[in-house]
Amino acid sequence: MARGERRRRGAPIDGARTAEGATRGGPARRESRVGVARGTVGGAVLAIVALPLALTLSGSWLLAWHRARRAVTLHSAPPALLPDSSSPAVAPDLFWGTYRPHVYFGMKTRSPQPLLTGLMWAQQGTTPGTPKLRHTCEQGDGVGPYGWEFHDGLSFGRQHIQDGALRLTTEFVKRPGGQHGGDWSWRVTVEPQASGTSALPLVSLFFYVVTDGKEVLVPEVGAKGQLKFISGHSSELGDFRFTLLAPTSPGDTAPKYSSYNVFWSSNPGLPLLTEMVKSHLNSWFQHRPPRTSPDRYLGLPGSLKWEDRGPSGQGQGQGQFLIQQVTVKVPFSVELVFESGSAQAGGNQALGQLAGSLLTQALESHAEAFRERFEKTFQLQKKGLSPEEQALGQAALSGLLGGIGYFYGQGLVLPDMKVEGSEQKVAPALFPPVPLFTAVPSRSFFPRGFLWDEGFHQLVVQRWDPRLTWEALGHWLGLLNADGWIGREQVLGDEARVRVPPEFLVQRAAHANPPTLLLPVAHMLKGGDPADLAFLRRAFPRLHAWFSWLHQSQAGPVPLSYRWRGRDPALPTLLNPKTLPSGLDDYPRASHPSTTERHLDLWCWVALGARVLVQLAEQLGESEAAAELGQLAASLRAEEILDELHWAPELGIFADFGNHTKAVQLKSRPSQGLVRVVGRPHPRLQYVDALGYVSLFPLLLRLLDPHSSRLGPLLDVLADSRHLWSPFGLRSLAASSPFYGQRNSEHDPPYWRGAVWLNVNYLALGALHHYGLLEGPHQARAAKLHSELRANVVGNVLRQYQATGFLWEQYNDRDGRGMGCRPFQGWTSLVLLAMAEDY
Repeated sequence: MARGERRRRGAPIDGARTAEGATRGGPARRESRVGVARGTVGGAVLAIVALPLALTLSGSWLLAWHRARRAVTLHSAPPALLPDSSSPAVAPDLFWGTYRPHVYFGMKTRSPQPLLTGLMWAQQGTTPGTPKLRHTCEQGDGVGPYGWEFHDGLSFGRQHIQDGALRLTTEFVKRPGGQHGGDWSWRVTVEPQASGTSALPLVSLFFYVVTDGKEVLVPEVGAKGQLKFISGHSSELGDFRFTLLAPTSPGDTAPKYSSYNVFWSSNPGLPLLTEMVKSHLNSWFQHRPPRTSPDRYLGLPGSLKWEDRGPSGQGQGQGQFLIQQVTVKVPFSVELVFESGSAQAGGNQALGQLAGSLLTQALESHAEAFRERFEKTFQLQKKGLSPEEQALGQAALSGLLGGIGYFYGQGLVLPDMKVEGSEQKVAPALFPPVPLFTAVPSRSFFPRGFLWDEGFHQLVVQRWDPRLTWEALGHWLGLLNADGWIGREQVLGDEARVRVPPEFLVQRAAHANPPTLLLPVAHMLKGGDPADLAFLRRAFPRLHAWFSWLHQSQAGPVPLSYRWRGRDPALPTLLNPKTLPSGLDDYPRASHPSTTERHLDLWCWVALGARVLVQLAEQLGESEAAAELGQLAASLRAEEILDELHWAPELGIFADFGNHTKAVQLKSRPSQGLVRVVGRPHPRLQYVDALGYVSLFPLLLRLLDPHSSRLGPLLDVLADSRHLWSPFGLRSLAASSPFYGQRNSEHDPPYWRGAVWLNVNYLALGALHHYGLLEGPHQARAAKLHSELRANVVGNVLRQYQATGFLWEQYNDRDGRGMGCRPFQGWTSLVLLAMAEDY
């Protein structure tokens, strides 16, 4: 019976008794007094019961509020970077850069409110209607191959882009000077892809400048829609000027006939720039060089006119978008010059405008300096590698450096409520606005920061320019929240957000990622450079907080075990629920996710992290932290602990542990598609039979003693072509596994289920090289396997690069073919260190 119903029925009875007592006099009053007394006692009892409940509920609410607030509160440790480290005053040579990796060519400042420049292009007359406008790097737009031939990460780059019958070369060079980041110049050259082409296409280039509302742009228009120059001013850049020079034939100085169009409006938002230009390519014009028949082309308005005036006659405060269209018959070159007022006043004006022959000399000088520095750093020629391999190495490095971006914005975070599954009941909150200077995995598909990718990226970058690595690591550590957590995928700013599916926008504060940032830290410690150590001293409090969070938040069901939080639930459509936080996505884990799981790869990452941080703490004289971390490192160094938790005698390998059965498969069901069917034997607690990359982690991270009895069995499965060995590198999952090459769902093809991945193959090469140098029963075999695996990996990446012009996300273990997204010049650039045998 409901409480309300009892109350409704009880009221008249009490009322009747009271009325009856009133007619009888005294007894009614005594009854009333007793009732009052009883009511008082009952109320007291109710208060005694309710108060703790209220306090408990209040305490739970306060705790939840506290956890939610900490999830989006920045960590209080001192920053790893100097104050204003991205400003032109502190780092003028890094202020301007190609920090827009998702566009084919563009530059911006390292600023929360940057001045941006970019390039679009279109071949006129090749298709009916609006020509294909190229701007952002896309997987399926038909452009390619493309990529940086040279890029020094600082002041110079040369990129080649193939677009059908066209070949574009984009070049830039910076010239220091002044207090605002100096001058820079572009050269864009457009040529036919094939020599001897009779019908030369008509091409439009679109050079644009975008402001956020604080910079002032004042265009000076000349004849027939040509901008003489654009003057501007901002607090960060002072006075500046853009000048777009008249097109010339490549290598010539004589101007080439060109047609001009211009468009000027308020900034529609960076993700909408392409569509805005497309929508205004709606008028036909004639390109009419002397003594030739005219060509029609679609163009922007022919004269300068502000297109979006507010009530005050100016823009709406969201900034300006100014774009110059230049239409020319190929072949031709166009130069854009940016001049800083303070640099010109400081002496650059006397050097002459960085254009024409001066620009050619600067570009060639920087290209030669790049080649010399590359050989000095990686010594590929000295090691006997072919010119083709050297060119691959230069492209790998340049593509990684040319993919460095600067992002600023707020991410979405789901707090860690400490009860698994409960985070779904909490709304995500905005993280504070933060900057991020980072390399990206892929300009076309993943043009944003990924935590576990970045550690591998910086292994390459650190060899080339340690300062860039300090900047990247310092920015990543700047994302630390109050608990010590860093989101594994950083979607900062409108341009990044528009390219991410909604389900991946929210980062969960309970979920970790492999702590690969410690890999370049370990390399710095090994080198012992005082400048590196000075950076690590500033970074140590944050590194320590980050690792402590990982160690504590991902603790497993038994002491010294670890478990990735955030596995997918066991949905009927999934063959094996993914473990996205591990970085290995669909790599098979226990078939039935549970809190009883123990994850081998995570155990190894924590063991490596403890070793690296103990060494760093001792080096820095952080005795208290060294003592604390030393106990953990010593416990995880004991091989018997690893054996007890993860050695599977029945499998003869290291393995995950959990509630598992191999009797799972996807079967087609009418009207349901593919669904998971679980047969017999039923799941039980056991080691997970999934031989692959995870099985090798004690070897990959060099955690085993060279005399370990477990080293031999790992080398056996690594070298066995029935399992992990392929002519193209180590498979991610053994060919003998029932999960090998299997889809995870109807719409989810295999990812880490057999394909060859460069980041793990690089770890394997480093481990084999390591054990090949240490005395032990497996020394000779490890050295031999290193040599053979290196030849397989490097040889295949080179063949695929020569065939396609791209580095790829992964490679097919059956035929070596590049797969996944491209270009993938993130961790696939580790092929350079493999060629250099630098581990």
